[in-house]
This record gives sequence, structure tokens and C-alpha cells, in this order.
Amino acid sequence: MRVSLFLAFSLLLSGCSALTPTPKAPPPPTTHAQEINRAQSYGLPKLGTISAQVRGSPDDAQRAIAARANQLGATYYQVLMLDETVLPGFWYATAILYGPSTGTGSQQ
Repeated sequence: MRVSLFLAFSLLLSGCSALTPTPKAPPPPTTHAQEINRAQSYGLPKLGTISAQVRGSPDDAQRAIAARANQLGATYYQVLMLDETVLPGFWYATAILYGPSTGTGSQQ
């Protein structure tokens, strides 16, 4: 009984480490906004959030987010949600916009 409780507890604790990613440096800035993941967003200043609703495919929604991020002058963006609405063929996406790194955060 104790061995199974110990095993279950250790598995639960090891699963927690999967939820906290190790910070990674974002790619170098370019002329267009780049999509980054959560681990790459550490230390970047948030500029705001955007959303898009388009008719088409998930790729169309991602392209709309990228175009809006470029239009607003963001350096990076992270897509938070990409989902089909209750109407078939209409896609909804939200993203966080980030500016360039200020260099004050410690990135590993």
C-alpha cells in the first residue's frame, strides 16, 4: 500500500514539471511579427491581445492574427486559442502581442 501511494505521489509531482516550461530565448527580431511559444515569451513586454474571426480554415485564422500583429507593430505573438465557432467554417483565434526584449530579464 505504501509503495503504491509513494509511486502515485511521485508521478503526480513529476507531472507538475511538465506545466512549467524552461525559459528559452525568442528568435532574433525580423521585419515581420513571429509566432513564439510560451517558453519563449519569458521576459518579453506584453503589448496587448488581439482576436480574429474569419470564414475559412484554421490557417486563415492564423494568417489573420499574423497580419494584425504586423499591422500593430508587434515583434512577436503567441496564439492562445484557435477554435471553430458554432457556425461551421468560421474560426476564432486570440493571441498575445509582445514587443522586443528589453534585455533586463534573465534568459537561460
